[in-house]
Amino acid sequence: MASKNVASGKTMRRPAGSPPVEEADEGGPAGGELDRYHVAILAELQREARLSNAELAARIGLSPAPTWRRVRWLEEQGFITGYRAEIDRRRLGLGVLAFVRVDADRNNGSATKELEEAIRQLPEVIACHYISGAGTFELEVMATDLDAFSRFSIDTLLNLPNVKDIHTSFSLGEVKAGGALPLGHLKPKG
Repeated sequence: MASKNVASGKTMRRPAGSPPVEEADEGGPAGGELDRYHVAILAELQREARLSNAELAARIGLSPAPTWRRVRWLEEQGFITGYRAEIDRRRLGLGVLAFVRVDADRNNGSATKELEEAIRQLPEVIACHYISGAGTFELEVMATDLDAFSRFSIDTLLNLPNVKDIHTSFSLGEVKAGGALPLGHLKPKG
């Protein structure tokens, strides 16, 4: 028996009596699971997001048209949420990277939402996480130097709504930064 692969346009042979092959629709995975091409696309774009579609297709071993459809589908489904350049912070004069644990004065819904919104407005805060254990939030903060960080801490962080205290640790050197998400746990279909 022969079946036409919608994504690649190739005719594929399958043994008589075998179940029909589910085909991906508009670049999406058949059966709802990411296949090896989807995983390969994610891996390659994490390494180099500026690849042309032709270069990406060559790297993953698929023709350009189905590669493009798969990338579009990954974007539409929210697997790929954006593209950005990695910038060397030191070249821009951002010599201080600090991790700041913020202790909230009150931990109720409205007070936490107000603090969360205030943190989102601070360009110096490049990442913010709710944390377990002591504290409410863990911030990743960049500043030009220690004096600038000190001013930011005193004038801004300590004056945010609902902040009780802050605790700071400074990065003494980056071992790994801007890392790609691990994809080894994905067991691609096909």
